[in-house]
Amino acid sequence: MTDTYDPTRTAVLLVDPYNDFLSEGGKIWPLLTGVATDVGLLDNLRAVVATGRRADLQIVFVPHRRWQEGDYEDWDHPNPTQRLVQERHTFALGTWGGEFHPDFQPTDGDVIVQEHWAQSGFANTDLDVQLKQHGITHVIVVGLLANTCIESTSRYAMELGYHVTLVRDATAAFKPEMMHAAHELNGPTYAHTITTTAELLQALANKEH
Repeated sequence: MTDTYDPTRTAVLLVDPYNDFLSEGGKIWPLLTGVATDVGLLDNLRAVVATGRRADLQIVFVPHRRWQEGDYEDWDHPNPTQRLVQERHTFALGTWGGEFHPDFQPTDGDVIVQEHWAQSGFANTDLDVQLKQHGITHVIVVGLLANTCIESTSRYAMELGYHVTLVRDATAAFKPEMMHAAHELNGPTYAHTITTTAELLQALANKEH
Protein backbone atom coordinates (compact mmCIF):
# COMPACT_ATOMS: atom_id res chain seq x y z
CA MET A 1 0.00 0.00 0.00
CA THR A 2 1.63 3.22 -1.17
CA ASP A 3 -1.08 5.78 -0.39
CA THR A 4 -0.26 8.58 2.00
CA TYR A 5 -2.89 10.40 3.99
CA ASP A 6 -2.46 14.08 4.77
CA PRO A 7 -4.15 14.52 8.16
CA THR A 8 -5.44 17.94 7.16
CA ARG A 9 -7.28 16.44 4.19
CA THR A 10 -8.30 12.96 5.37
CA ALA A 11 -11.40 11.77 7.24
CA VAL A 12 -12.43 8.44 8.67
CA LEU A 13 -16.12 7.93 7.93
CA LEU A 14 -17.57 5.67 10.62
CA VAL A 15 -20.84 4.39 9.21
CA ASP A 16 -23.70 3.19 11.44
CA PRO A 17 -21.80 2.20 14.62
CA TYR A 18 -25.01 1.33 16.46
CA ASN A 19 -25.52 -1.24 19.19
CA ASP A 20 -28.09 -3.02 17.01
CA PHE A 21 -25.25 -3.74 14.56
CA LEU A 22 -22.21 -4.15 16.79
CA SER A 23 -23.25 -5.29 20.25
CA GLU A 24 -24.27 -8.62 21.73
CA GLY A 25 -28.04 -8.38 22.05
CA GLY A 26 -28.38 -6.03 19.09
CA LYS A 27 -31.17 -6.78 16.64
CA ILE A 28 -28.85 -7.24 13.64
CA TRP A 29 -25.75 -8.56 15.43
CA PRO A 30 -26.80 -12.26 15.11
CA LEU A 31 -26.86 -11.90 11.32
CA LEU A 32 -23.34 -10.44 11.33
CA THR A 33 -21.65 -12.51 13.99
CA GLY A 34 -20.01 -15.06 11.68
CA VAL A 35 -18.41 -12.61 9.26
CA ALA A 36 -17.68 -10.02 11.96
CA THR A 37 -15.85 -12.60 14.04
CA ASP A 38 -13.93 -13.96 11.06
CA VAL A 39 -12.56 -10.55 10.09
CA GLY A 40 -12.06 -9.23 13.63
CA LEU A 41 -14.46 -6.38 12.97
CA LEU A 42 -14.68 -4.77 16.39
CA ASP A 43 -10.96 -4.81 17.10
CA ASN A 44 -10.21 -3.45 13.64
CA LEU A 45 -12.76 -0.67 13.95
CA ARG A 46 -11.30 0.27 17.33
CA ALA A 47 -7.82 0.31 15.83
CA VAL A 48 -8.77 2.42 12.80
CA VAL A 49 -10.62 5.01 14.89
CA ALA A 50 -7.95 5.19 17.60
CA THR A 51 -5.11 5.44 15.10
CA GLY A 52 -7.06 8.01 13.10
CA ARG A 53 -7.46 10.13 16.20
CA ARG A 54 -3.75 9.89 17.05
CA ALA A 55 -2.89 10.88 13.49
CA ASP A 56 -5.22 13.89 13.73
CA LEU A 57 -7.58 12.65 11.02
CA GLN A 58 -11.09 14.05 11.05
CA ILE A 59 -13.51 11.47 12.51
CA VAL A 60 -16.98 11.67 10.98
CA PHE A 61 -19.96 9.71 12.25
CA VAL A 62 -22.31 8.76 9.42
CA PRO A 63 -25.45 7.41 11.12
CA HIS A 64 -28.47 5.71 9.66
CA ARG A 65 -31.94 7.05 10.34
CA ARG A 66 -33.06 5.89 13.77
CA TRP A 67 -36.50 4.36 13.43
CA GLN A 68 -39.38 6.37 14.82
CA GLU A 69 -43.07 5.60 15.04
CA GLY A 70 -44.70 6.24 11.68
CA ASP A 71 -41.53 5.98 9.58
CA TYR A 72 -42.23 4.79 6.01
CA GLU A 73 -45.95 4.15 6.66
CA ASP A 74 -47.11 6.79 4.18
CA TRP A 75 -44.24 6.42 1.68
CA ASP A 76 -45.02 5.46 -1.91
CA HIS A 77 -42.20 2.99 -2.29
CA PRO A 78 -39.90 2.33 0.66
CA ASN A 79 -37.09 0.00 -0.36
CA PRO A 80 -36.82 -3.58 0.96
CA THR A 81 -34.31 -2.60 3.64
CA GLN A 82 -36.57 0.21 4.84
CA ARG A 83 -39.43 -2.28 5.05
CA LEU A 84 -37.25 -4.45 7.30
CA VAL A 85 -36.39 -1.43 9.45
CA GLN A 86 -40.09 -0.69 9.73
CA GLU A 87 -40.74 -4.29 10.77
CA ARG A 88 -37.81 -4.69 13.17
CA HIS A 89 -37.67 -1.12 14.48
CA THR A 90 -33.94 -1.18 13.83
CA PHE A 91 -31.88 1.55 15.53
CA ALA A 92 -35.04 2.82 17.21
CA LEU A 93 -34.73 6.33 18.58
CA GLY A 94 -34.54 6.40 22.36
CA THR A 95 -33.55 2.75 22.69
CA TRP A 96 -30.25 1.05 23.49
CA GLY A 97 -30.11 -0.40 19.96
CA GLY A 98 -30.26 3.09 18.51
CA GLU A 99 -27.29 4.31 20.55
CA PHE A 100 -23.70 4.22 19.33
CA HIS A 101 -21.62 1.28 20.55
CA PRO A 102 -19.83 2.28 23.78
CA ASP A 103 -16.42 1.96 22.10
CA PHE A 104 -17.43 4.40 19.36
CA GLN A 105 -18.54 7.55 21.07
CA PRO A 106 -18.00 11.01 19.58
CA THR A 107 -15.40 13.23 21.17
CA ASP A 108 -14.57 16.91 20.82
CA GLY A 109 -13.78 17.76 17.22
CA ASP A 110 -15.69 14.86 15.69
CA VAL A 111 -18.43 15.57 13.17
CA ILE A 112 -21.82 13.86 13.37
CA VAL A 113 -23.69 14.27 10.11
CA GLN A 114 -27.39 14.11 9.49
CA GLU A 115 -28.92 10.64 9.47
CA HIS A 116 -29.31 8.94 6.09
CA TRP A 117 -32.63 7.38 5.18
CA ALA A 118 -31.38 4.71 2.83
CA GLN A 119 -27.84 3.50 2.04
CA SER A 120 -25.77 6.49 1.00
CA GLY A 121 -24.40 8.67 3.76
CA PHE A 122 -24.39 11.56 1.28
CA ALA A 123 -27.94 11.45 -0.08
CA ASN A 124 -30.18 14.01 1.63
CA THR A 125 -27.60 14.77 4.36
CA ASP A 126 -24.94 17.38 5.07
CA LEU A 127 -21.99 14.97 4.70
CA ASP A 128 -20.58 16.53 1.53
CA VAL A 129 -20.71 20.09 2.83
CA GLN A 130 -19.20 19.06 6.17
CA LEU A 131 -16.29 17.34 4.42
CA LYS A 132 -15.71 20.27 2.10
CA GLN A 133 -15.85 22.78 4.96
CA HIS A 134 -13.23 20.74 6.79
CA GLY A 135 -10.98 20.63 3.74
CA ILE A 136 -11.34 16.88 3.25
CA THR A 137 -10.34 15.25 -0.04
CA HIS A 138 -9.65 11.66 1.11
CA VAL A 139 -12.12 9.41 2.93
CA ILE A 140 -11.47 6.10 4.68
CA VAL A 141 -14.86 4.40 4.90
CA VAL A 142 -15.46 1.83 7.68
CA GLY A 143 -18.45 0.40 9.50
CA LEU A 144 -21.52 -1.36 8.19
CA LEU A 145 -22.68 -2.95 5.96
CA ALA A 146 -19.99 -3.67 3.38
CA ASN A 147 -22.35 -4.27 0.46
CA THR A 148 -24.96 -1.63 1.29
CA CYS A 149 -24.18 1.58 3.20
CA ILE A 150 -20.39 1.29 2.88
CA GLU A 151 -20.59 0.65 -0.85
CA SER A 152 -23.25 3.27 -1.53
CA THR A 153 -21.52 5.95 0.54
CA SER A 154 -18.16 5.16 -1.04
CA ARG A 155 -19.49 5.17 -4.60
CA TYR A 156 -21.15 8.51 -3.97
CA ALA A 157 -17.91 9.86 -2.52
CA MET A 158 -16.06 8.84 -5.69
CA GLU A 159 -18.72 10.52 -7.85
CA LEU A 160 -18.22 13.73 -5.86
CA GLY A 161 -14.46 13.64 -6.43
CA TYR A 162 -13.15 12.22 -3.17
CA HIS A 163 -10.30 9.72 -2.93
CA VAL A 164 -11.89 6.58 -1.46
CA THR A 165 -10.25 3.92 0.71
CA LEU A 166 -12.08 0.72 1.65
CA VAL A 167 -10.81 -1.41 4.54
CA ARG A 168 -11.68 -5.08 3.98
CA ASP A 169 -11.66 -6.15 7.61
CA ALA A 170 -13.13 -3.00 9.19
CA THR A 171 -16.55 -3.83 7.82
CA ALA A 172 -18.82 -6.86 7.68
CA ALA A 173 -21.88 -8.27 5.92
CA PHE A 174 -24.39 -11.04 6.45
CA LYS A 175 -22.58 -13.55 4.20
CA PRO A 176 -19.03 -14.11 2.93
CA GLU A 177 -20.41 -13.84 -0.60
CA MET A 178 -21.53 -10.31 0.13
CA MET A 179 -18.04 -9.42 1.36
CA HIS A 180 -16.57 -10.94 -1.80
CA ALA A 181 -18.89 -8.87 -3.98
CA ALA A 182 -18.13 -5.70 -2.04
CA HIS A 183 -14.34 -5.99 -2.21
CA GLU A 184 -13.49 -8.20 -5.18
CA LEU A 185 -16.20 -7.39 -7.70
CA ASN A 186 -17.68 -3.97 -6.98
CA GLY A 187 -15.04 -2.16 -4.94
CA PRO A 188 -12.42 -2.14 -7.70
CA THR A 189 -14.80 -0.22 -9.97
CA TYR A 190 -14.87 2.87 -7.74
CA ALA A 191 -12.42 2.70 -4.81
CA HIS A 192 -8.94 4.15 -5.21
CA THR A 193 -7.53 1.88 -2.51
CA ILE A 194 -8.77 -1.40 -1.02
CA THR A 195 -6.65 -2.37 1.95
CA THR A 196 -6.56 -4.10 5.32
CA THR A 197 -6.52 -2.60 8.77
CA ALA A 198 -2.89 -3.61 9.32
CA GLU A 199 -1.79 -1.98 6.05
CA LEU A 200 -3.77 1.17 6.79
CA LEU A 201 -2.34 1.48 10.29
CA GLN A 202 1.15 1.21 8.87
CA ALA A 203 0.38 3.98 6.38
CA LEU A 204 -0.96 6.18 9.17
CA ALA A 205 1.80 5.40 11.66
CA ASN A 206 4.11 8.16 10.51
CA LYS A 207 1.25 10.67 10.86
CA GLU A 208 0.88 10.08 14.59
CA HIS A 209 2.15 12.71 16.98
